[in-house]
Amino acid sequence: MIKVFLIDDHAVLRDGLTNILGLEEDIQVVGEAISAHQVLEELKHSKPDVILLDINMPGKNGIDVLKEIKTYHPEMKVIILTMFSQEDYFYHAIDLGTDGYLLKDSPSSQVVEAIRSVYKGESYIHPLMTKKLLNLHQNKNKQDEEDQLTMREKEVLTFLVEGLSNKEIAGKLHITDKTVKIHVSNIFKKFKVKSRSQVIIYAVKHRLVPLPPYIE
Repeated sequence: MIKVFLIDDHAVLRDGLTNILGLEEDIQVVGEAISAHQVLEELKHSKPDVILLDINMPGKNGIDVLKEIKTYHPEMKVIILTMFSQEDYFYHAIDLGTDGYLLKDSPSSQVVEAIRSVYKGESYIHPLMTKKLLNLHQNKNKQDEEDQLTMREKEVLTFLVEGLSNKEIAGKLHITDKTVKIHVSNIFKKFKVKSRSQVIIYAVKHRLVPLPPYIE
């Protein structure tokens, strides 16, 4: 069972998400908060696997809360669920290690898919945000970054950006899950990042892989 915690000051949204997620057999909402106040203490008791976090809230904003969660509860996965599509919020969230970034106009099926993806250690980023990054950096020279990777690492990177799990990548490349993990670890080290979401942002930002079909 995937335990989910909601942090948003809009009661209608929280109630809606609770009802939607309640229909899923493998997901359970274990708590909610309307502001950053006492969030860390509440997380200690509910111990969620995945947190859905808004950016615009009373008191500390979601970016500040994200930083605290990743500092004190690094094992918890965080998905930013916001109305803000500005690049500065997005970059900041990625830098702090968010596991997902969704806009509030996302269909409920996408929210459910994102929760399951980050729970498995993958990342989930709204297609609009990935496309914005590509447009912003379309003239970036990519040769130096490409030269860091082996041919196999480039193949693994392409599948990472497409959102495939380690098991799915292993099947595509006819190698073991363990070998995929080694390649992913090497990519992390070469790009100096700590999460799959950061790998995806780096790869798209520097145009290291083709644009995935779902954001064309």
